[in-house]
Amino acid sequence: MVGSFHEINVCRHYVRLGSYFMTTMDPRHKEILRKNRLDLSKQILIDDTIVQFLYQENILTESQVDEIQSQISNKKKTLRLLDILPTRGPRAFGTFLNSLEEEFTWVRDELLQNLEQTNVPGQSPTDKWNIPEVTLQAVPSDRQLSRLASRLGSEWESVLLDLGLSMGALYRCRADHPLSLHGQVLAGLIQWRQRQGRSATVRRLLQSLQSADVHPSTLDEVFQ
Repeated sequence: MVGSFHEINVCRHYVRLGSYFMTTMDPRHKEILRKNRLDLSKQILIDDTIVQFLYQENILTESQVDEIQSQISNKKKTLRLLDILPTRGPRAFGTFLNSLEEEFTWVRDELLQNLEQTNVPGQSPTDKWNIPEVTLQAVPSDRQLSRLASRLGSEWESVLLDLGLSMGALYRCRADHPLSLHGQVLAGLIQWRQRQGRSATVRRLLQSLQSADVHPSTLDEVFQ
């Protein structure tokens, strides 16, 4: 049975969204993967869940999965995956972190710590926001996330994708709050915080806001 006009338009929206976001990975994320390349090849087993999760979330194509699986050892499979990930757009790093949640939580936490400490030359991800360090290291409260949700516009989807939410998660946020943009954005932000726990810091949130070109004035009084 053919779906409703609304369902068809939503599907078209996410097809366009997928094409739009398959651009380039954040230079900070590329650098973290490069610096941890050998350690990752020794620490994780990618066969069972990681590659399949990345395929499920449209980060890897079927041919890329086959190419990775054809390597003769887990180390070579992991290294091949790390070659491919930087070419798979800005969602790839966050989705890769999500794929580590179940079996390799400590590896994910180490990568997140590296992200907090990494500065690509010429970039200062959070300086322009003028927010105290103690606030940057904190997990945002419900009130702060609600304030932020009320100030974001069309860029909310790119922010949440950069934070690691899947397109399916965005669809569910829209479906659960069809008449409220604020509700859609807040649901996504709370889901991110729940999934990332103590790693869901204000600093990490600001990095995704900067990647989406959100102007600093958007955050006036949000984190006070």
